Amino acid sequence: MHFILTDIEGTTTDINFVHKVLFPYAAENLPAFVHANTSDPAVADALEQTKKTLIEENLPAENLDDLINGLLSWIEADRKHPALKNLQGLIWKEGYESGGFKGHVYPDVVPALERLKQAGYGLGIYSSGSVAAQKLLFGNSEYGNLNAFFSHYFDTNVGHKREVGSYQNIATQLGLPPGEILFLSDVQEELDAAQAAGMRCLQLLRLGTLPSLRHAGVGTFAEIE
Repeated sequence: MHFILTDIEGTTTDINFVHKVLFPYAAENLPAFVHANTSDPAVADALEQTKKTLIEENLPAENLDDLINGLLSWIEADRKHPALKNLQGLIWKEGYESGGFKGHVYPDVVPALERLKQAGYGLGIYSSGSVAAQKLLFGNSEYGNLNAFFSHYFDTNVGHKREVGSYQNIATQLGLPPGEILFLSDVQEELDAAQAAGMRCLQLLRLGTLPSLRHAGVGTFAEIE
């Protein structure tokens, strides 16, 4: 094993931070942010993607408010749409930079990252949130900027987290045999997909996590050997 790939929600970070801080912040600020930044190329591209999907799904997409309403409904449904993820990342950037909040990381994570990196392991992130959002969370964490620990970041551009092909794509991009990668997650179906791709797997059993009967589990990062 040469590389450790970790999920974020429920693994390095309390899932409540995402669902009770980040998502509500994005929902509250999205309408004003979109109206104020329609000329920004990244925002314009996200809106075009949103319009395309809404039209494909026979939903209203005639004006900017229709697009905003569609995006807000995706936030409520926790939909992993690339356009939404990109816009959320831009909105969260403003929140982090204004000091509105800091990224939550469990206290056992940082000492373990230091130990594992010193031991020579490569470290990377795979989350359904955009790479930009991942870097914001770890770059503005309660423990300071943690991005120096990670050499690679992956989001749903490589595929969805419950699909075997996503983990095959990650192994290819890392240039490593899947068997040399350990994947950490709290979600059994993600671990199933990674294992089917040939990766080694370990479940993080945070408070409220349903233990898997198919994968070994640890309560904290300190227990990762």
